[in-house]
Amino acid sequence: MTKRVKADQCLGVIIDVQEFFLSQLNKRRRLAVMHDLKSFVRLLDYFRIPILVTLERPLEQKGILPRGISEQLGEANHVFEKNFFDLTAEKKIRDWLGRLKKGQVIIAGCETDVCVLQSCLGFLSLGYEVFMMGELLFSSSHNVDLSIDRMRAEGAIFLSYKSLFYELVGAVEGCRHAEKMVEAFGPFPDDLPDCVAD
Repeated sequence: MTKRVKADQCLGVIIDVQEFFLSQLNKRRRLAVMHDLKSFVRLLDYFRIPILVTLERPLEQKGILPRGISEQLGEANHVFEKNFFDLTAEKKIRDWLGRLKKGQVIIAGCETDVCVLQSCLGFLSLGYEVFMMGELLFSSSHNVDLSIDRMRAEGAIFLSYKSLFYELVGAVEGCRHAEKMVEAFGPFPDDLPDCVAD
């Protein structure tokens, strides 16, 4: 069966984008991740897709969500602190997810081979369709190929930001300026990029 992202059935997830992890990236990659995550948040917010954000404890060592990203979050989004690598192991998060009644998740964040991998497996075990934002995942490890292979083997679907952008936009009359889309969500932000930074 073909799986497509459906705005009314999905939830965005941003895992542990904190200073401790971002500081392990080179400056160029860090700036690109920050820029692209802001675009990701704005895209989901436009389509009224709620976003779950996690912060790994202890916050005094790991840090909080960078201001540039937190400023983009709308009212339907929620930030949780977590103790487990697999965010679905946290009861407060599972309870919140249960109230949302969504069947799909779109995951970005870090670390690809630890919290992202474990959370992906957790969501799959709960019956979610899992979409992984390939360009918006990062890790302190240089080689995360085996973790990506495992997520794919378990059923996660990897997609690019550009693919997500056009899948969401194309679902409403195939055009970002379509009358139906503007009626439902308002004018599309013309400054929202359709692909990640180079």
